[in-house]
Amino acid sequence: MGSYHTIWLQVIWAIGVSMLALAAMLALPYRVLAVLGLLIVFGHNALTPINFMPGEWGYSLWTILHDRNYLLQSDGLNIRASYPVLPWIGVILLGYVAGPLYTMAATTRRRWLLRLGAACLALLVLLRGFNIYGETLPWQLQASALECLMAILNFTKYPPSLHFLLVTLGSMFLLLAQMERWHNKAAQVLVTFGSVPMFFYILHLYVLLALYSFCMAVFGPNQGALFGVNQLSLIWLISIVLAVLLYWPTKWFSQYKHSSKKAWLRYL
Repeated sequence: MGSYHTIWLQVIWAIGVSMLALAAMLALPYRVLAVLGLLIVFGHNALTPINFMPGEWGYSLWTILHDRNYLLQSDGLNIRASYPVLPWIGVILLGYVAGPLYTMAATTRRRWLLRLGAACLALLVLLRGFNIYGETLPWQLQASALECLMAILNFTKYPPSLHFLLVTLGSMFLLLAQMERWHNKAAQVLVTFGSVPMFFYILHLYVLLALYSFCMAVFGPNQGALFGVNQLSLIWLISIVLAVLLYWPTKWFSQYKHSSKKAWLRYL
């Protein structure tokens, strides 16, 4: 499976570039970082009409920042930027300046999280409801209520539109507020995964690759030249089972990471 002459710059690439951008700006005051983050998150959709053709002076930089495209195409090697990083730089800046929320008292923090979540979702309803700004795919009335809802929720992810960020960050704020009241095993499970996110992410990719290779060897291709499932419910089932099975190695590594003094473990 896969074509090994193409390098896909995806999730880890976007996270790494965003971290480097944050590191370069850490000396700036919190208020400046907050303003920059807000300008990027709320303003990057206005940059959509800007584009460059291959060979033009700004093509490579704009491909990295805002447009999905190939950085390099040749007979031996292709490099494609699949996750434009500009919006994610804005998100990581806002995440950094939101850190002091967790120095507040729990009740105060919960109020702030609820307010932020409600504000994000309320703004989304306004902007999306009237197709005002923040999405390259305006919704239209459809034949049924379900199709209409699907059109409304059809947000752009590459790069993430303002609407995509409002719904994901708004939901995250509300979930974090609810978690303030969790003091049980379910909360501890989430804490375990969150303590070593990169480890879990890399581990699940290799487990999926091993499972795919096993299915191809035993059952053979069932989707053209590939093996796969054609029901969304099966994808959810696979995801849940995988998360359950990987909890124990993730818990072990979390304990190892926090008991070790090795600096490189901090990045996993």
